[in-house]
Amino acid sequence: MDVLNKNKLETENLVDELVSANKLLLAQNAALAHENKELGVIASIFNSQEGMAIVDASLNIVRVNKAFTEITGYSAEEAIGMTPKLLSSGKHDKVFYARMWQSLNNEGRWEGEIWNRRKNGEIYPQYLSIAVVYHAAGHVANYVSTLTDISKGKAAADKISNLAFYDPLTQLPNRRLFLDRLGHELVANNRDVRRGALLFIDLDHFKNLNDTLGHMVGDLLLQQVAARLMLSVRKTDTVARLSGDEFFIFLANLSDNEIECAKRAKELADKMIGLFDTAFLLNEHSYRITASMGVTLFNGDETSIDMVLKQADIAMYQAKAKGRNTVCFFENRMQDDITRYVKLERELTTAIALGQFELFYQVQVDDKQKPFGAEALIRWNHPELGLVSPGYFIEMAEETGLIVPIGQWVLEAACEQLKAWEAIPKMRSLTLAVNISSKQFHQDDFVTHIKHIVKQYGIHPALLKLELTETAFSKNIESLISSMTALKGIGIQFELDDFGTGYSSLQYLKRLPLEQLKIDQSFVREIEYNENDKQIVRTIISMTQNLDLKVIAEGVETENQKQILLDSGCQRFQGYLFGKPLPIAEFEESILNSIA
Repeated sequence: MDVLNKNKLETENLVDELVSANKLLLAQNAALAHENKELGVIASIFNSQEGMAIVDASLNIVRVNKAFTEITGYSAEEAIGMTPKLLSSGKHDKVFYARMWQSLNNEGRWEGEIWNRRKNGEIYPQYLSIAVVYHAAGHVANYVSTLTDISKGKAAADKISNLAFYDPLTQLPNRRLFLDRLGHELVANNRDVRRGALLFIDLDHFKNLNDTLGHMVGDLLLQQVAARLMLSVRKTDTVARLSGDEFFIFLANLSDNEIECAKRAKELADKMIGLFDTAFLLNEHSYRITASMGVTLFNGDETSIDMVLKQADIAMYQAKAKGRNTVCFFENRMQDDITRYVKLERELTTAIALGQFELFYQVQVDDKQKPFGAEALIRWNHPELGLVSPGYFIEMAEETGLIVPIGQWVLEAACEQLKAWEAIPKMRSLTLAVNISSKQFHQDDFVTHIKHIVKQYGIHPALLKLELTETAFSKNIESLISSMTALKGIGIQFELDDFGTGYSSLQYLKRLPLEQLKIDQSFVREIEYNENDKQIVRTIISMTQNLDLKVIAEGVETENQKQILLDSGCQRFQGYLFGKPLPIAEFEESILNSIA
């Protein structure tokens, strides 16, 4: 009996072992099938046109695809067994790589633009994405890198940047770049309690040179003046040519003491005036010319760009009035502009409370001049000044934060109007573009607020077009893309306004859920006779076609401008040639008449 029990027990144990072994085998087979499936997926991905490399936990390259070899110039045999340092350009410091590894270790991924080196020594820009692959036990198995050569896009961006931000004659910063730098300097001065100075230099009787020796000689003089100024300032200072024979210099971080700042500014200004004591050699001509200079000091405290420029302008004309060839400082008794600024802020706050704003509408047309939409443009019914355009108060609203409640009013008024157009058959399909400020868009509840307004007025979301400027990209781009994507998900369209005047990255531009780019009117204004602006416009249009985006040109005022834009591939327009901004009753009448 004991023997039978013993045999029965052994049999049961053997069965249990067989069952366990069978379960283990099934699990291993399932895991193997899963791994084979993943290998198939990886093999498919590896045939991508984007370069790919797999690096093991010891940071040795173990596999690359064909695109990798085409981009880097290294064959698979040359790359495998080496570390990614093989591609290092030396352009990034230890901090850059420390942040990369921090992201990989903490988040399991990293992506961004990086400079790498090809086998032939060429350093080129690359968009790199790295993902960490882990073993089942949680240890790092591999790093999978995807790399895209963005050198052509960078070259196009650099070309646009140079055309848009530098004066082609002197290669000095132009108005756009200068104002941007001056704005940053004012903010930095306000934050760090530093003082600086702005110098406005205007050549005396420059027109006489152009009239007697011609514009080519005049251009040569401007180039030589620019060169002398550049050689006489510090690396931290900025020299710019804003127009004609007008040069601006801002002297950064002179002193935190007002008297010492004024003293140093006077020394540098006298030095600049002295540069004109030596004659200029213009081809075979020796030519003498003098300059008048206005100087204003600033510390960033309650000081706007417009105010600083105005003060320098007033001071320069004082120098002209005193006989030219001299330096004149802006005086405190000329603070009328500052007084008006404070008054404007108070009046603007009252305007919000009393609802003194009104929307005007400017038509947008296609290549056959058929209206397809409009832009909503705010006007202020000022109790003393009458109807006031946004140029008078928007900068102030941005600086003070009043742009947020103003922007909310504009959005609600625009949605209310879209709802009203639903009752007019010939207008119910019009889109309506609304400008959104960077400060307004980055409000925490912006997406929720937009969804609420759309639901409140019951409008078709696809008819609402939100216009953003490139300044919106200056901070928290990921949050921006997330918010835009959420709103696009309900049908709202996005347009990038004033394109070409900011610093948007092409890589970000590809990721933004945009429907349309708007060519800034500053490029359209002189497109008939300015080859530089014409080339910028053509480049922008070509870029939008490559990105599968629509493009619209604003500020079109002449048939010649329209024809040049048409010939360049632009098929949407906005400007006085088609209609000026109108109050709602006049706008609706003009649309109905044009459609009829």
